[in-house]
Amino acid sequence: MELVTALVAFGAVALVLLAAVGLYVSRQSTLSGRVGSFPCSLRDQAGGSWVGGIAQYSASRLLWWRQVSFAPRAAHSWSRAELTLLERIELAEVDHRGQPLLLVRCAHQGETFQLTMSAPACAGLVSWLEAGPRPVGRVI
Repeated sequence: MELVTALVAFGAVALVLLAAVGLYVSRQSTLSGRVGSFPCSLRDQAGGSWVGGIAQYSASRLLWWRQVSFAPRAAHSWSRAELTLLERIELAEVDHRGQPLLLVRCAHQGETFQLTMSAPACAGLVSWLEAGPRPVGRVI
C-alpha cells in the first residue's frame, strides 16, 4: 500500500512539474513570437541585479515581461511619449545570435533604469521612439 501511495505522489508531482514547464514554454513562445518583441534584460538604477525578459512595442507603450514568470501582464510598461534614451554603451558581449549587446540607460517619469539588448533591437527601439507622434508643446 505504501508503494502505491508513493507512486501516486510521485506521479502527481511529475504532473505538476510537467504542467509548469508546459506553461513556461507556451508563455515564452507566445511572447517572443509577437510582432515587435525582442529579448531585453532590465536593471533598475538602484544597482539591482539584471533580470532577463522580453520587451514589446505597442502603439503607445514599451512593455516588458520577466522571462521567468507566470504573470499574465507585463511587469513594466513605459509610455512612448515619456521614455527617453540617455546613453548607449557597447558591451564586449554578444547575444545568442552573435549580435553585439548594448547597455541602454533610459529615463521615464523621473526614474532611470538600464536595459541590455542587441544592437539591432536598440536600432528598432530608437526608430520606434522617433516615429511616434510628437507631444503637443514639445515641438518648437
